[in-house]
Amino acid sequence: MESKRKIAIASASLLALLIPLKAAFFSGPKVKVVRVERRDLTAQVYGNGTVEAKVVVGVSSKITGRIVELYADQGDRVKRGRLLAKLENQDFAEQLRKAQATLELASRNARRYRSLAEKNLVSRLEAEQYETADRVAAAEEAAARARLDDTLIAAPEDGLIISRNLEKGAIVTPGQGIFSLVDPKTVWVKANVDESLLRGVAVGRKALISLRSEPGRQFPGEVVRVGHESDRVTEELVVDVAFTPPLKDFHLGEQADVSIIDETRTAAPSLPSAAFVSRGKTRGVWVIAGKRLEFRTVVAGAEDGRGFTEIVSGLDDGERVALAPPAVSGKFTDGMKVRAAR
Repeated sequence: MESKRKIAIASASLLALLIPLKAAFFSGPKVKVVRVERRDLTAQVYGNGTVEAKVVVGVSSKITGRIVELYADQGDRVKRGRLLAKLENQDFAEQLRKAQATLELASRNARRYRSLAEKNLVSRLEAEQYETADRVAAAEEAAARARLDDTLIAAPEDGLIISRNLEKGAIVTPGQGIFSLVDPKTVWVKANVDESLLRGVAVGRKALISLRSEPGRQFPGEVVRVGHESDRVTEELVVDVAFTPPLKDFHLGEQADVSIIDETRTAAPSLPSAAFVSRGKTRGVWVIAGKRLEFRTVVAGAEDGRGFTEIVSGLDDGERVALAPPAVSGKFTDGMKVRAAR
């Protein structure tokens, strides 16, 4: 009898343990429930991209020559006209000296024969031949001086040198870049913005820019150009956002995020942004109908910096939506049972 009583107690204890486990197993995972509510949102349109320069100027040589001196390096700020490099120029200097000597002689002969022609001691035709020789010598002297000047390479405009592509001793050819120069005022973020978020994005809108190199810091910016052709694969459009004021230090190609500030939405239906999930290219939420899940495609609007997203269409006020970590929501399926977390 004692043995049977112990077995009965053990069975009852096991049953008491299994009942809640069974209920938990068949009633599905716990999820936090959020509802569509109306809130005042400060709309911010998000995009990500890279820091780029509107114009990168290549500083190059007009002639072939060997670099004998470099007067600037990557990271230097230069003014227009500053000497940046010098090419070997002994031959050009010698050519100029010869051209100057020839010009001096030609000018002296032209003056002398002009004077003689005025006194009718030589013919006008002969004097004109010497004047022509003087003009030819002047042109040759100017060309020789220009070739010598071409061995001195100066900055074409104010800017920041972002790269030095050749070193002392290298042979440079016409058009080959020695330096790359950008004007900091032309540096901006080329941000990719989803087509569905473009409403309200326009030139002149204020923005905030975050750089990967300085997490937690935001730089003021302004939309300066909005593209007119979307990427047919990503369905995104390029929006150029300038730094205001221009950055003093920057790295072209650096990853950046932008938040373009739109107008305030008053009493806009919204959900926590974390409730949105993606299925392929479709964005939506998991609606709780009864105790089961149903994926609902939703058109999202403006995103508020506090973590809320406007609902343009797809949901009604008060509808219940599941909110769960990605590791959990990634396993959701239509019709799955869930329990509301308390």
